Amino acid sequence: MSRGRWLALAVVIAVAAGAVSAWRAGALAPAASSRSGPPGPPPPATQPVVREDLSAVTPVTATLGYSGSYSVRGQDPGTLTWLPRPGTVIRQGRVLYRINNGSPVLLLYGRVPAWRTLAEGVTGADVAQLNHGLVDLGLADRADFVALGWDYFSWATAYGVQRLEERRGVADPPGSLSLGQVVFEPEALRVSRLIGSLGGSATGPVVFATSDRHVVTLPLATSMQSEVRLGDKVTITLPDGATTAGVVSLVGQVATVQRSSGGPTIPVQVRLAHPRAAGSLDQAPVTVGITTQTSPGPVLAVPVTALVARSPGGYVVEVVGPGNTRRWVPVTPGIYDGADGLVQVTGALTPGQRVVVPAT
Repeated sequence: MSRGRWLALAVVIAVAAGAVSAWRAGALAPAASSRSGPPGPPPPATQPVVREDLSAVTPVTATLGYSGSYSVRGQDPGTLTWLPRPGTVIRQGRVLYRINNGSPVLLLYGRVPAWRTLAEGVTGADVAQLNHGLVDLGLADRADFVALGWDYFSWATAYGVQRLEERRGVADPPGSLSLGQVVFEPEALRVSRLIGSLGGSATGPVVFATSDRHVVTLPLATSMQSEVRLGDKVTITLPDGATTAGVVSLVGQVATVQRSSGGPTIPVQVRLAHPRAAGSLDQAPVTVGITTQTSPGPVLAVPVTALVARSPGGYVVEVVGPGNTRRWVPVTPGIYDGADGLVQVTGALTPGQRVVVPAT
């Protein structure tokens, strides 16, 4: 165990030891290990020694939000007449905003931004992503594009565009797309903030957007960098106290120093294993439990509150035997599992023995 982990464990044990010191006052005097005489106080509270797998988990403060952040730009010289509300998720084929006399500007999926009018006869990557979008929306037949070419604006493309525009309320669809009628983005987007305003120009940034996928972001101290790897499973505690599982999806390599953190950190992102658990939370404070150490197999463990510090050093536990006899057993602590309140111990103990703990 590293020096840092020993220090953290020592703090935990010191707190536990302080909590029980009052009711155990004088217990460590070199008296006989068994007690006899007139009836004494009732039997002490005890917990069993167990043998099980343990994990040391470090809680890290993090933020739950949505991945990605970018501005969506319009390219029509018209006037904005309708804008979506922040928090709205817009998917392929849906209206992103409206201009002039309610004309829709649609979202289609693609990595090539719209840069020209698309009409019969043109070819290119922008046409290919348009054709794929029409097929995905059920507005065109895949076989037609296989025969005519995915990157070619054919009669099949024109027919699909007409159907798309009719579906979105265009009275007399021309079967072509002028620059500014569609916005290409790689995936569904979530409107995070409006940039444009009603009555303003539809040219330039219109909305700020993110993806519709939740992600947890945390500034991880560089001292813990070796403890976190891609694919590691973590536990996320939400603002209401509920927990959900997560998987480390990004580990940054460049350290930064922020005033709030007080030391160098690297960015780490966690993907939720069950995205619905986060609901619509955005920029919410959460806690991520990172497993920093796991026992190689089942180990002896006792409640951390059973540990008692002795002078000049070390720890003991009080074992209760037949007839309420008691004896002190020296132990060496190891992994502390904060989730279960157990600590690994090495000493002359066997599973099933009872050790004294503070009464609850």
